[in-house]
Amino acid sequence: MNDKKFSFAVMAIFASLTFAVAAFNFWIDPLWHYGHAHGLNDVQIVADEREQKTAQQLYDPTDADTLLLGSSRSTYVQPSGFEKWTVYNYAVANLSMREYYTMLLYAFDQHPDYERVLIGVDFFKSSEEQAKDARAITGYETKVHEPFYRAKNLLSFDTFGFAVDNLKLSAADDITADRLYNRQGDAFAKKLTAEETKRDTAAKITRFENTFYGDHYVYYSRYKEIMQKVHDTHPEAEKIVYTTPISTELFKSMVGTGLLDEYEMWLRDLVAVYGGVWNFMYPNDVTNDILNYYDGHHFYPEIGKLISERLEQGEHAEVPEDFGVWVTEDNIEEHLAMVRKLAAELE
Repeated sequence: MNDKKFSFAVMAIFASLTFAVAAFNFWIDPLWHYGHAHGLNDVQIVADEREQKTAQQLYDPTDADTLLLGSSRSTYVQPSGFEKWTVYNYAVANLSMREYYTMLLYAFDQHPDYERVLIGVDFFKSSEEQAKDARAITGYETKVHEPFYRAKNLLSFDTFGFAVDNLKLSAADDITADRLYNRQGDAFAKKLTAEETKRDTAAKITRFENTFYGDHYVYYSRYKEIMQKVHDTHPEAEKIVYTTPISTELFKSMVGTGLLDEYEMWLRDLVAVYGGVWNFMYPNDVTNDILNYYDGHHFYPEIGKLISERLEQGEHAEVPEDFGVWVTEDNIEEHLAMVRKLAAELE
């Protein structure tokens, strides 16, 4: 074979491989750029949640009437769990409360017709340490708007690796990680045994006590101010705030490290800003059962379904009666007295 034919053969092979990689990446769509669904891409790993969901809103626009913001806990509040509302879940791992504002702006830029915003809030994220640094989604917004962004990802071998993983998981139809998605935006988690749950909960409590609770926690002085900014953004949309329910074991740890006063301050500020808050974070029939969580910190999607029912249907929801209280200025003193009584019973 002469040099010209050899070069042509090499180029043809390279072009064929490049096309095959791009076609496979498009078919599986692991970065959520195109929206098509089939039996071999219906289980999707988390590559970069912020980037995936930010790109998805740009390139595969939603027709949802409800936006959901929150941390990894709120990823398990599945869109399919709502009966009347069509929800886009923009919750991401390790969310800072400083990110709500820019995520809200970005989501409305892509889809101005949201009628309401559900905002999941986590107590431990209200600390000075967790909230003092400015955080925004703008870096991801810039990235997904870059020229040829989707084309470059189609040709990426990193994307190819994600696609291969998704193909294997979809073919097996198996949930093997703590967060996997389907093509409808529902997150799923691997079910742990009772022994695994006990072990992981103990480890998580130790981490919270060594990192987030006790002396590591100081209530963020600008929390109320920043939440007011979120409240006032796109005032035409109803804002519904809910606290994420941690296990009673982790709640006991919070109380034991002396943070009940700060917890009350946090709830008071949320009520003052939003007029009311759905509080799920206190001992109740759901949080008392450690098997409703895979680490005492993240609840399973079945619990997310209960949250969605309570948010959507209020007191008419068919959920455990003591799971979720709508707290306002009118009943906050009574509610906090109940929580203090329950906390005292944990000692």
